[in-house]
Amino acid sequence: MASIKVFYFDARGRAEIIRQVLTLAGQTFDDVRFTKEDWPKYKSDAPFGQAPYVEYKGKKYGQSHAIASFFAEEFGLLGESSLDRLRINEVAGLVMDLVQIIVKAMVTKDEAAKAELDKKLDDEEYPKFFGRFAKLLQENPGNDVFVGKELTLADLYVYNLVYNIAKNSPYDAAAKFPELQALKTKVEANPAMKEYLANRKETPF
Repeated sequence: MASIKVFYFDARGRAEIIRQVLTLAGQTFDDVRFTKEDWPKYKSDAPFGQAPYVEYKGKKYGQSHAIASFFAEEFGLLGESSLDRLRINEVAGLVMDLVQIIVKAMVTKDEAAKAELDKKLDDEEYPKFFGRFAKLLQENPGNDVFVGKELTLADLYVYNLVYNIAKNSPYDAAAKFPELQALKTKVEANPAMKEYLANRKETPF
């Protein structure tokens, strides 16, 4: 049995970054998925009563970014220096900032207000944030990644953001920013990631 178990709903969601870090690192893990109806059976075991959570070496841990960051460091996907880690955490923070804005638009029930928020995302927030990511990629020329020459946690965070937005809205950051297309291509060309993505179950989010 794998020494790592990832617990989450049957979706990509906040567990996907953890799954992809482990995949890129070549680590075997049990991908434990459950329905909303079955969640109460798992919730009592979940640290903080939240999902995703993981079991690693017999102990359970929560908080998706903390878990992804830990595994990235444990398995060599957090750069080679403290400055690399600073840049990676900058990128992760920017991703989380944009996700908060997206979630606000998603949960808004008033149709007029939601339409206004969606328009602001397309016209202002997406170009602003993805422009920042493109600029950061330009600062590491010729590598198509945020730090060094190899894929790290930062690249997976942005790859997932680009994928999820393009899947659920008309905005395609990779089509608008060559730097993001290059990063997307590099992630999908990685043999472990290529196999994982080809066999990944399709879910709405």
